[in-house]
Amino acid sequence: MAAELLPILSDALPALRSPVASSSFLFRSTLSFEPLIAYWRERERATNAGVALLARAIGEQVAEAAWCRGPLTDYTLIESNCDLIETLMLAVFPPASFATDISGVVAPFQRRSFYSTRRFEEIMLNKERQIKQPLNIDMAAMEHQMELMAYHLVLHRVYGTELPSLGTIVFTVPDYKIGLYRHYGVDFNSDFVTVKVVGEQIDLTTQQLDLLVHNRHRLELWKELLPAENFELEGFNVLQLVDVTDQEILSELKYDLLERDVLQTPARFEQIQEKLRVLFAQPSLQLGIAAYDEKKRAFVDFGRKINHSFLTKQVQHQAADSSFRLIYERLLREREPLVIKNVDTADIPDDLRQQISSLGIRSAILALLPYGNDTVGLLELGSPDVGGLDEFDMEKVAQFVPLFAVAVKRNAEDLQTRVQAIMRATFTAIHPTMEWRFTDAARNLLTQLDAGNRTAEMEAIVFEDVYPLHGSCDIRSSSIVRNEAIQGDLIEHLTLANKVLKKASEYQHLPILDELKFYVTKNLKRLHDGMLSGDEANIYDSLKREVEPLFEYLAAHTPELRPIITRYWSNIDPKLGILYKRRQDFETSVTTLNDAVSDYLDDEEEKAQLMYPHYFQRYKTDGVEFNIYIGGTLVENKPFDLVFLKNLRLWQLLTMVEITRRTAALKDTLPVPLDTTQLILIHGQSLSIRFRQDERQFDVDGTYNIRYEIIKKRIDKATILGTGERLTQPGMIALVYAQSREAVEYYEYIDYLQDRDLLEPGVEEVELEELQGVKGLLALRVRVKL
Repeated sequence: MAAELLPILSDALPALRSPVASSSFLFRSTLSFEPLIAYWRERERATNAGVALLARAIGEQVAEAAWCRGPLTDYTLIESNCDLIETLMLAVFPPASFATDISGVVAPFQRRSFYSTRRFEEIMLNKERQIKQPLNIDMAAMEHQMELMAYHLVLHRVYGTELPSLGTIVFTVPDYKIGLYRHYGVDFNSDFVTVKVVGEQIDLTTQQLDLLVHNRHRLELWKELLPAENFELEGFNVLQLVDVTDQEILSELKYDLLERDVLQTPARFEQIQEKLRVLFAQPSLQLGIAAYDEKKRAFVDFGRKINHSFLTKQVQHQAADSSFRLIYERLLREREPLVIKNVDTADIPDDLRQQISSLGIRSAILALLPYGNDTVGLLELGSPDVGGLDEFDMEKVAQFVPLFAVAVKRNAEDLQTRVQAIMRATFTAIHPTMEWRFTDAARNLLTQLDAGNRTAEMEAIVFEDVYPLHGSCDIRSSSIVRNEAIQGDLIEHLTLANKVLKKASEYQHLPILDELKFYVTKNLKRLHDGMLSGDEANIYDSLKREVEPLFEYLAAHTPELRPIITRYWSNIDPKLGILYKRRQDFETSVTTLNDAVSDYLDDEEEKAQLMYPHYFQRYKTDGVEFNIYIGGTLVENKPFDLVFLKNLRLWQLLTMVEITRRTAALKDTLPVPLDTTQLILIHGQSLSIRFRQDERQFDVDGTYNIRYEIIKKRIDKATILGTGERLTQPGMIALVYAQSREAVEYYEYIDYLQDRDLLEPGVEEVELEELQGVKGLLALRVRVKL
């Protein structure tokens, strides 16, 4: 009866494949069925009659098959005796487990499988039935692990010493069905491996055994004490795999999201998204992250110019009562995830449905990211498949939502720190060169406070014996050009309004129309003659209060007037509510020039700081001005020499030459062609500067030094004595000084730049007309080669 059972059982078992030669494994490893045959012989004495009957039937077949006893060297015998092998393997592969188990058999610690379940074959074997190289382990690491496992088996079987497990091996292998990868925990079962000693057994002392036990990962030590050639492994290993993808992905996410800036770069964000795709087994899953701004009470884009949210970017331009905002407000109110199993049929507003569908998303999950009692962000998951995401996925989502919350919270804190650093760098007058002095003052104040002096105040911060440099790049006649632009815009604005009023008179006989036409015409005539200081505000105020409300009435009640009124509004800037054409061109031109000068000046100033640290201050008006102070008292523990001052003065002159050339080159590209004039103030004496705590800036200190500040504020309007000509002219650099000896040094610099062909030949020496409170100023003028 037992013999009749065997063909029936074998029909349900997996098919066999021929094995191939082993790898470069240290030990001699031979395939053998002897341990398995021994197992069945032992089962013949089983108390269970059915098991004993099956074991005896197998024993009868084995007795007739001499080929399967002892080491197998002729592997073709395995394939030709497939039925017997499948029967023997009933001890390892219960028929009921074939559809679910991921198991395979290899010669001891080798890579070819001659028997496996179908799932093992699909997941782990290539066409030659060799175990695929895992994505996470290279060949050398794999060989190393196998040899350690073999040595541990030797120590246990031969020397009776059992070691703790080396830990679960995890294989990461591609899943070609979905185009992703999976993680599998691998158990190497060696129950059917026999260890044989070759030659005389090596005797190990207690100390040597203890050394191996406590150094179980040091393969070189094992090779020394137990040479592999002294042992032979016979039988086979059973590899049993368990899908541990969820556990591995959640573990990886934990470590990934603890890293700084993990959500800040596209590459790292893509890696996180890829791991979630593996977790959900969806290659097209979309991940979105939005940060929650408590001050704005809204979700905002997350990251450095990276929009990690595929929905909240639509919210920012929506009205407060839009469906987008209503959805997010619902999430905040109910604090429960929103699961959209089918976008087409879900109970959501139509415009939200349309937006989600346009992104190729057919199911989605939106979940708040809580941090304590606060909400720090929003997690978005989108799938292109209907039902791809549903309420059953919330168990997975709940496991990683806290990880994302921590990452977003830390990012918000880091962002706040960076913002504060930028604010300190941008809005404080504490220049890096001088920061040491402020630190000393703060420490001195803390010392006094700690000593019990509660009335202590911050000491005065004064830097003496510093040399000033001042330069400016001014936009020529900027006030005149601005007024002309305003005048032109006002004339056009009134002309457009007048056309509407005249057209309206053809359809409406209202006295107010005649009065408004008179007002507009009167102002048009006056503007053509010139503009007074209050004209701009008065005219726009009248248009806003009296004219434009009438246009809205006319457009609503007189359809014939709508085209001309529409034409009027199309010329009005929607943000400012005025006609803003010529002024926009003017301000664009000014901004372009100022930005070009400022950017160049900032770049060159960074290089100048390397010469010798100094205080630098730049600010924009209708042009760009900058102040520099240099001296030994400004810098801590760095000697100062006048050669650094000379070097900085030459740098300043070179910089002004380049600014002149750059602004001249920009002129033809500007909406309003503007000229610039360049000016340098030479001051040969050192002075003192004091930090004004109320204004948070530096000013010159002392009565004598105040004269320098007065000159600096007034010389931009200076004229040449006897001619009335403005000192500053386009394409030229003016250098103002008070004493002849101050100009000597600059003559050398000018001569040098003329030799370099940066300045035109010749230097113009002039005296300046008396300025308010300032007499006797002199100046040099040089023309820049453009």
